[in-house]
Amino acid sequence: MDLVTRLRMAVIPRVGYAYIRLLRGTMRFEYRDRQVLDRARAASGRYILAFWHSRFVMMPYAYPGSRMVVLSSRHTDSLMLARVLERFGIEHAWGSSTSGGSHGMRLLLRRIRAGCDAGFTPDGPRGPRRRVKTGVLLAAKLSGAPIVPVAFSARPSRRLGSWDRTLLPLPFGRGVFAYGEPIEVPRRSDDAGLAVMATRLEAELDRLTDTADGAVGISPEEPREP
Repeated sequence: MDLVTRLRMAVIPRVGYAYIRLLRGTMRFEYRDRQVLDRARAASGRYILAFWHSRFVMMPYAYPGSRMVVLSSRHTDSLMLARVLERFGIEHAWGSSTSGGSHGMRLLLRRIRAGCDAGFTPDGPRGPRRRVKTGVLLAAKLSGAPIVPVAFSARPSRRLGSWDRTLLPLPFGRGVFAYGEPIEVPRRSDDAGLAVMATRLEAELDRLTDTADGAVGISPEEPREP
């Protein structure tokens, strides 16, 4: 790791954490249908929060529990994000869909079985944008934990030019979290069944994201690429 990268790793996570805390202290938040988390907890003991990568900035505040684990890669950008999440008490299972993914999934499942909830960006870490990959579905299938889709939007905010069109809230605004009904992935699901579940989860995340955008009064995110 060269000097510039080491400096970025030292500075950017601290700045990111401080900015998120600033947003939390200056924004007004609304939580729509958050009671579904209580139902998911009562039904299975733990759950998996799923949200589009573009809405990750404020997601530490979508989770009211005490133990969450996420799947993180060792790519530099992912490492910086991991250091931000660690400051919120979020745990990591190290692995990715391209290198060490199966090892990371085993670690994630072990944490879930030990009592952790999990957080997933189904289209992360590099896209395609707003397309559900199989990781979140396999985690739900193998752990028995239901997937709870959630979206976030804010005004004022900016959409960045990143691959996922990250929504960056600005201070002194309004934010809305919108939760959907839990989605259970049957243990017997084959590849065709998982494809059906992926389409269902995509549609629900799109609906919730559009709902949150409409609630704060911003235009919907541009459609995903065909």
